[in-house]
Amino acid sequence: MTLESIFSKSRPDVSGSAIFDTDFPTGDDWRNWFEADDIRDEQVGLPEFSEVDVVRHFTNLSQEAHGVDNGPYPLGSCTMKYNPKRNDKLAILDGFAKVHPHQPVDTMSGIWESLLNFQNDIAEVTGMDAVTLQPAAGAHGEFTGLLVIKKYFEQLGQDRKVILIPDTAHGTNPASAAMCGFHCKIIPTNQRGLMDLESFEEHLNDDVAGLMITNPSTLGLFEENIETIAQKIHENGSLLYYDGANLNAIMGLIRPGDMGFDVIHINTHKTLSTPHGGGGPGAGPCGVKAFLEPYLPVPVIREIDGKATPDFDRPDSVGKVKTFFGHIEVLLRAYCYIRANGPDGLKTATENAVLNANYIKHQLSDLLPALFEQNCMHECLLHGGSLEVKGSDFVKRLIDFGVHPPTLVGAGCVHFAKEFDEAMLIEPTETESKASLDFIIEQFRRVASEAKVAPYMIETAPHNALTAKIIHNEAAWMSVYEDDDQP
Repeated sequence: MTLESIFSKSRPDVSGSAIFDTDFPTGDDWRNWFEADDIRDEQVGLPEFSEVDVVRHFTNLSQEAHGVDNGPYPLGSCTMKYNPKRNDKLAILDGFAKVHPHQPVDTMSGIWESLLNFQNDIAEVTGMDAVTLQPAAGAHGEFTGLLVIKKYFEQLGQDRKVILIPDTAHGTNPASAAMCGFHCKIIPTNQRGLMDLESFEEHLNDDVAGLMITNPSTLGLFEENIETIAQKIHENGSLLYYDGANLNAIMGLIRPGDMGFDVIHINTHKTLSTPHGGGGPGAGPCGVKAFLEPYLPVPVIREIDGKATPDFDRPDSVGKVKTFFGHIEVLLRAYCYIRANGPDGLKTATENAVLNANYIKHQLSDLLPALFEQNCMHECLLHGGSLEVKGSDFVKRLIDFGVHPPTLVGAGCVHFAKEFDEAMLIEPTETESKASLDFIIEQFRRVASEAKVAPYMIETAPHNALTAKIIHNEAAWMSVYEDDDQP
């Protein structure tokens, strides 16, 4: 299926609006209304459409992509929860949307008060003492937190160059560390899916600046030894960094700061329900313990003389990491989410996220056995090795039945050890009802049954999507190189 472009459907002399003002000039008289230099010599070639045709064209385009507003989106490691539309409306109120970043600071008191409240809320939720809202995304929050760690050791006169990272980490962890000038050393996973403590202790030395860890991990498992890990890392004089990618699994139940973490970032598009995708804008607030507060980016919003105000007087700061004050309308959406839920609502959301993942794990256990026996947290890792078809084909067929594919290990941002091939990472989130979960489970079983009698239907899927089967090697090379020019 192919949709025509809006240009190919254009019809000459069709307009989406009519001008009834009798004073408007006719013929070429309109040229007298403009300076000669303001009139184009040639037409731009804009498409000509009636209003209803424009609406239909873009409505059809919107329906060609599967989003959480269309149906279930159990994409593991991505927390594709529903984004409340009220937050969109609140974030674009005139008092917020019409503020200009160059206007005087003292004319934006409403913005500063909202951001200060949000900083305090994040500090309370995470157990941190201070927060910056500047980072423009989760990975940018990682980068900012690592800059703070680097600055801390520079101030101590210690040249620590190593960041330890578990092998289950998101790829952004080593990327952010490398961008900050650190070398990365990888800690393997043990047979229970947890970080191998023996290997971890063997890596500890005076070169280690810190350990970055996601808890629960991208395997969907809670790191049971986190208190021991925190003790060991601090005894080594190093810092503990919390990747907040999976904070949605513990928010309201336990705080990273209480586990011993010194630095944290939050992915607002995951935990706090701001929009995903499109390359941004996003937000990745970064929180720290009190001893690291002086190094946060400038400015930090503080209460000065009884008023919320951006504080630019920060001589030890790592500097600015984002123009102006961050993506304020994204931050406002996240602030609304926290305030609308309150402590009890956030806790309930977490409990339901964990419950939903374990329900799917249990209901699919005969078809897709779990890779680890213990209960999962917000997402479950299931093995598709017994299926009649490749996992990459299996998950694409789900698209035809209204379910977005789960994350297939080895694709996208999730890469684990070889024995995890054909594993699927499923994260339903708390916003799916039991009826929705049962629908997801039904479609998994439907595709599995179909694979036994008509495997070609799975191998050539999806059939009802705008983009059909993708050959990954061709997708990577064809559009970049001519056949004779491939390296």
